[in-house]
Amino acid sequence: MENRIAAVSVIVEEPESVEALNGILHDYSACVIGRMGIPYREKGVNVICLVLDAPTDTVNALTGKLGRLQGVNARAVCSQK
Repeated sequence: MENRIAAVSVIVEEPESVEALNGILHDYSACVIGRMGIPYREKGVNVICLVLDAPTDTVNALTGKLGRLQGVNARAVCSQK
């Protein structure tokens, strides 16, 4: 399957889920091009932006695993090329 460039946005509202989230990201680290995390203390959330180079199925699997964590929302957008 052909790799795509994907941007994944993650919003973390439950600090207790951060350890599990980091474990999942470690499992997919081979396809992560970059990661930026921004704590938004005033709202009590953390925003993580990921850029991946991976097959669409891999991007969807990662996004799905992240989204199943308590208090974590994740969405991905993939390139067409």
